[in-house]
Amino acid sequence: MKVAVTHDNGQIFQHFGRSEQFKVYEIEDEKIVSSSVVGTNGKGHGSLIGFLDELGVDALICGGIGGGARDGLVGSGIKLYAGVTGSADAAVELLIAGSLEFSTSANCDHHDHEHHESCHSHDASGHSCH
Repeated sequence: MKVAVTHDNGQIFQHFGRSEQFKVYEIEDEKIVSSSVVGTNGKGHGSLIGFLDELGVDALICGGIGGGARDGLVGSGIKLYAGVTGSADAAVELLIAGSLEFSTSANCDHHDHEHHESCHSHDASGHSCH
């Protein structure tokens, strides 16, 4: 199984569409056998789904994600674990153990709502995650 995590300095990056890097893990027999950080080369939002698909990713762990991206991942057969915070490595270990806590309602939108604490890494005005 191949798992990608939105990545920023060891932590789960909180805006899928702006991810500049993913840490990709190869998992066999419930163990991480390899991992590498992969740059997106400036790809963003909708093109990231094709990027992950080309990498052969089976699952994605991320922070906030919009409805269009969520639908695109489902359409590509990539299992989504959204609304996750903290260490990328720790999240993958929790996924392997079957105890990763995630939010099925983790959501990013681009309307004029106030920021929420889980969206602290955004810098675009008028953007919120919940």
